[in-house]
Amino acid sequence: MTRPPNILYLNSHDTGRVIQPMGYAVRTPNIQRLADEGALFRDCHNAGPTCSPSRAALLTGMLPHSCGMLGLAHRGHALLDQGWTLPNHLRAHGYRTAAWNMPTNHAQPVRGDQTAAAQAFGYDTWLGHKLDDALAWLEKPGDAPFFASLSWTLTHRIGSGFTTKPDPAQYDPRWTRPPPPLPDTPEVRADWAHFLCDIERWDHEIGLVLAALERSGQAADTIVVVTTDHGVPFPGMKCNPTVHGTGVLLVVRGPGGFSGGLAVDQLVSHLDLFPTLCAVAGLPMPERVQGVDLRPTLAGKPVRAEAHAEVTYHAAYEPWRSLRTKRHLYVRRFGERRIPVLPNCDESPSKDVRLAAGWACEQLPDEELYDILRDPAESRNLVADPAYAAHLRDLRCRLDAQMRATSDPLLHGPVPLPRGCVATHPDAPGPATGVMITG
Repeated sequence: MTRPPNILYLNSHDTGRVIQPMGYAVRTPNIQRLADEGALFRDCHNAGPTCSPSRAALLTGMLPHSCGMLGLAHRGHALLDQGWTLPNHLRAHGYRTAAWNMPTNHAQPVRGDQTAAAQAFGYDTWLGHKLDDALAWLEKPGDAPFFASLSWTLTHRIGSGFTTKPDPAQYDPRWTRPPPPLPDTPEVRADWAHFLCDIERWDHEIGLVLAALERSGQAADTIVVVTTDHGVPFPGMKCNPTVHGTGVLLVVRGPGGFSGGLAVDQLVSHLDLFPTLCAVAGLPMPERVQGVDLRPTLAGKPVRAEAHAEVTYHAAYEPWRSLRTKRHLYVRRFGERRIPVLPNCDESPSKDVRLAAGWACEQLPDEELYDILRDPAESRNLVADPAYAAHLRDLRCRLDAQMRATSDPLLHGPVPLPRGCVATHPDAPGPATGVMITG
């Protein structure tokens, strides 16, 4: 029997879809090479546009409320069962597993021994925080296939800035245009230019990883997955239900048909990676997994009629659920609060611009409906438009059915904080703290 392929999972924080293959004005030649040689999924969405819920959903193939990750791991939220993770599943079927930089991919809290935390999550080896150690591990082939998770904190804000220093020689704010829904002001242009410097550095380090994989002689036998957790750390993006929050980059290269420079337009979800990788490896898929094998999309065939995303907690309580089709996005908000939950937006010069324009007092609707083809920026709410009344009724019913089928806790009212968890905003139904921590 042919040995199953290796799996190299390269993931970042907060990058959204801001890569060269998706048409952004940023230099990412190494990710571009992977897209040229593999498959770019142009309509991939996470299952929850905040750090821990999105990563937990990807690594379990389950919605955040189904796997138990209702908020940020470093604020006390946790999986219902760590045995549900992809690395645990692969390890149980003969894979060597290793993690670099974030042993649990920000999907479980790490207190004390990071090696022990990584092992509980499914990793045989914790490679620490030095990229050179991860490169050395990749260069040494083993007798069994490997699953290696390399997790960058790059493109996550450090304070209100980014890891790299702003460099006008790389990206000059004068000639840098921020994308919708951001306003085009000098402050936002400078903030966006700084962010692009971080993305280019991430791509450079991906290049080092790919070179190490080539030196090992294992590249042809390795599925390389490149993705991020959610939208970028700017107002109206990360932690938001529109495409600016849920839309993520996904590039896959390697065995299983992921070759030839394919641009895949079908709707797919992060939930689909778990079953897809199992299928390519010839492994059984646990019944609990809620994703689907996305390989038929490589031949232009749709695999899902809808994709779901959610937030319950981020830094603060902000419960909403969404249902997306290729044509429409429907969003329903829960709870009493109908103005922006400001702690759920990272501090930044761009946030300051929005606040100065009165953002804090904007009213949020109970429901949102967008026609994606006529309004790709998802900015015109059509809930009150009689021409869309039938679509609205249909999407309401479909979301209700999905929430019932997955035993969504919001069906029973406000979701209290689990014991030991904290939230920033005092409206959270449970203990709160004024400390601002974002994921």
